[in-house]
Amino acid sequence: MKKEYSLKDYRKETVKLTIPVFFELLISSLFGMLDMMMVGNSGIPSIATPSIAATGITNQVMLIGIAMAQAMSVGGTAMISRYVGANKEEKIPNVVKHLLILMVGILIIPFVALNQFIPEKIMAFIGAEIETINIGINYFRIVIIGFIFQAMNLGIFASMRGAGDTKTPMRINIGVNLLNVFGNYILIFGKFGLPALGVTGAGISTSISHVVAFIILLGILLSERHIVKLNLRDKFKFNKPIMQNLLKVGGPAALEQVGFRFGVVMFIRIISGLGTVAYATHQIASNIISLSFAPGQAFGIAASTLVGRSLGEERVDRAESFIKETNRLALIASGFFGLIFFFLGPTIVGFYTNDLEIINSSGNIMKIIALIQPFQASAFAISGGLRGAGDTISTLIVTIIGVFIIRLGVAYVLINIFHMGVVGAWIAMLSDQIIRWIGISIRYKTEKWKYIKLN
Repeated sequence: MKKEYSLKDYRKETVKLTIPVFFELLISSLFGMLDMMMVGNSGIPSIATPSIAATGITNQVMLIGIAMAQAMSVGGTAMISRYVGANKEEKIPNVVKHLLILMVGILIIPFVALNQFIPEKIMAFIGAEIETINIGINYFRIVIIGFIFQAMNLGIFASMRGAGDTKTPMRINIGVNLLNVFGNYILIFGKFGLPALGVTGAGISTSISHVVAFIILLGILLSERHIVKLNLRDKFKFNKPIMQNLLKVGGPAALEQVGFRFGVVMFIRIISGLGTVAYATHQIASNIISLSFAPGQAFGIAASTLVGRSLGEERVDRAESFIKETNRLALIASGFFGLIFFFLGPTIVGFYTNDLEIINSSGNIMKIIALIQPFQASAFAISGGLRGAGDTISTLIVTIIGVFIIRLGVAYVLINIFHMGVVGAWIAMLSDQIIRWIGISIRYKTEKWKYIKLN
């Protein structure tokens, strides 16, 4: 008979899984910020500002692919965590094989092919001006190639986290991000006798880092010492229930992310009409807020694993307690980031660029980002718990309402009717986060997520 958990036990389990994910996401975000800082300081403003815009445009496209990969992996996380809770670890390798095959066929091939075939049109659709396209087209193409390996890495990382291993993904991500920063320094600025490639050099370094991470992960999986492993000697056998579960859970999650990212693209098109400086300001602010995603996402990932494992053990009470604890800790962490953004906003923006127009316009935006923090963190944590239970349809509905009705609607009114500029766009983001938090909280309280069955 397993012991009963006290509040201290719930917190200990939550923190144990969350801290490695938090540091992984935090350091990845910091390195992402450093990437943009390097690009922003790679030349005179007439080159550096379009380069920042080019990385922002590319990031929006990449975020669609990354979000899709992460969403498709949700089914793998939910299944693997339940198998761990039910002591059926022998079923995990087959789930990993099905997940990777699904990833390649449904996501990687079409995503890479489309973006390599018409990159200029895609960049222009998102809102890139001609100078941004001319400077950033090579960066765009190179980073898209790197996505082949990045998507596979995300699927494997999700499988490892589902099994309760958050340290291995953390170590690998920190290592390859260090490699990426070193590569950026060499290739952006032209060190050690190499030519200064600017934003193109950043793309080369980023893609190489994903390739290195994939090689390391493949070595771990093939060693068979890890609970998540691949035995290539075993002939692959299609398992219909596994694929059904991956699609049942991952399908709505993927649709949620496609809808969310498409909404973000529409949102950015509204902002891009304000000009390159306004767009660059928005991209820097978006890059900064991505730093604050770390605690909420980390607790959300931990909640997915802990809820799935608890349901596998047939302990619904534990699943509920883990959601409450991850939410509580996420709110505490969000307060820390909120204070930093509120009081030090323009100072942080100053690390990205010496363009005074951008720095001066960032003060109110950073205060809005501070207000977003608690709603964002809580929604991340509760949504993670629901996804761990296999409840991805509700998060799909809430996200579509928040982005398409609230964010786009408010942004259009505040920018085009009240002429509030980028500040209006960020008020729209705050409104979206509040509505999504309310919707996710209501779904959690219905308790319907407790009774979702997986084969």
